Amino acid sequence: MNNIVFSTNPDFHYNDGEPEVETLAPDKQKLRVSIERHHRGGKTVTLVRGFVGTDDDLQALAKQLKTKCGTGGSAKDGEIIIQGEVKDKVVSLLLALGYKNTK
Repeated sequence: MNNIVFSTNPDFHYNDGEPEVETLAPDKQKLRVSIERHHRGGKTVTLVRGFVGTDDDLQALAKQLKTKCGTGGSAKDGEIIIQGEVKDKVVSLLLALGYKNTK
């Protein structure tokens, strides 16, 4: 962390130390799709892990998957959680969107 409090330079832009992550193309992504029941209160969820990219792109992909599956879910930290056991449907949707390395 920089200890800069104030700068008189009009062209100065504060950098918080986190590099900006570019979203990889769908055919370069290595996504893993799995089913999980542990620590979910007995509910079954489908997990999509390994997304590399911006949070906005992660949220957009999660919204597409949730809409097509007709279920709820969430997305954060490179992981998409889809409610229910819909692994086969998620894999087919990801393949249709151009993601090649889904397993």
